[in-house]
Amino acid sequence: MSSLEQFVQVVIDSPSPYTNLDRIYVHNRILGLVGEDQPVEATDEQVNSLVDALVKTAVQNGKIEGAQSDRSILADQLMDLVTPLPSILNQRFWDKYQVSPKAATDYFFNLSKTNDYIKTRAIAKNVSFPAETDFGELEITINLSKPEKDPKAIAAARNQPQDGYPLCQLCMQNEGYLGRLGYPSRSNHRIIRMTLGGETWGFQYSPYAYFNEHSIFLDQIHRPMVINRQTFTNLLEIVKQLPHYFVGSNADLPIVGGSMLSHEHYQGGRHVFPMMKAPIARTIDLGVAGVEAGIVKWPMSTIRLVGSDVVALTDAAVKIHDAWMNYSDESVDVRAFTTDGTRHHTTTPIAYKDGENYVLDVVLRDNQTSDEFPDGIFHPHQDVQHIKKENIGLIEVMGRAILPARLKTELVEVEKYLLGQTNQMAGMHQAWADQLKSTNSITAENVTAVVNAAVGNVFARVLADAGVFKWDDAGEAAFARFISAIN
Repeated sequence: MSSLEQFVQVVIDSPSPYTNLDRIYVHNRILGLVGEDQPVEATDEQVNSLVDALVKTAVQNGKIEGAQSDRSILADQLMDLVTPLPSILNQRFWDKYQVSPKAATDYFFNLSKTNDYIKTRAIAKNVSFPAETDFGELEITINLSKPEKDPKAIAAARNQPQDGYPLCQLCMQNEGYLGRLGYPSRSNHRIIRMTLGGETWGFQYSPYAYFNEHSIFLDQIHRPMVINRQTFTNLLEIVKQLPHYFVGSNADLPIVGGSMLSHEHYQGGRHVFPMMKAPIARTIDLGVAGVEAGIVKWPMSTIRLVGSDVVALTDAAVKIHDAWMNYSDESVDVRAFTTDGTRHHTTTPIAYKDGENYVLDVVLRDNQTSDEFPDGIFHPHQDVQHIKKENIGLIEVMGRAILPARLKTELVEVEKYLLGQTNQMAGMHQAWADQLKSTNSITAENVTAVVNAAVGNVFARVLADAGVFKWDDAGEAAFARFISAIN
């Protein structure tokens, strides 16, 4: 069989609406997309290989240009044929949910991989390794799927007028959207509808997953990120509905927030992050019955709340958040507002279950800048930006570094430099590499381990930079003063 005929059979056999009676119709739909001349043959019978062959056929037949955006749009149109309609998918998801929440997410996750919405081939190219630090084992990843984002560009995008369609990449209008130059194709994209706080929200997977079953929960309404009581309530409600997942929210301010502040959304999935394993350094009393609280031994200033009563947990989280929103301590450069009235404080909350209890981690954030630290006082400082300069968002707060693709090749050149070989090491790594050379006995056998460990230590420093109360005498005393101020 030709690649076209093989793909027709894939469509018929898939969970899509098509049956054998639709074979001619499906065949003609594909011909309309790729052209009627002889199809390019696939390298194997895998679905991705068949789609690759059909995309090449379309280029060969002049149906599309050879640009990557055109190829992606067509590939997703083809994968749309093997994907159930949104109404059918939602019905199947909630039918399986009656068996168990895990059965429902397993179905949706596997479908999202099979139809190539989750870009498994691109994700497989990412580099990942553990790094032992003073705060336990951190997770280091070098992401090869998406370009590095500039924090200033993220902040500027938040204030740009948005009158296009879809308004942003998190809007529900992306479901089935063809795509265009500069905007990703979403023909094979599907969203599960769920109810949070009496309103409709969407649940989808991330195309470029940063961890296992990386999920996004998005507001049906396009409105800016905000952290308030409803946020804590929604996070705990998601964990109640999907108890095998964690879920958290990026902060709602530039510099300390995520890359998309214009649309209310959360992230979650099936992954145990380093912060979730971190112990309590000391317990505290917030005066909320049924809630155990403590300061987490973690580089970013985090208060952990544990209990079975979600209302009590929400009350405790609101108490922390409201106190922090107006709290200043000049002795450690903590300021809730600057003289022009600009707000600088918010929190990054994360919810998950531990046995019968719910856990709500509340991370304190401050997005001030200064002459000394123009990118952010509590942001990666200049001396570590050769490794990481982007915002420290939810995933990294929890101990998983998302480092830029450039490092894959740059670190190889650093290794060559350390070994005294001819290299093209970037100048921004010079001081760091010299320090590594002076403090380590470098050999061909250990150079990669030395560099990886050093990257891990830089990431630990990055998190420490982002922590508002440092783990020194002054910082611990300042944290204690804030705890006192809560009550």
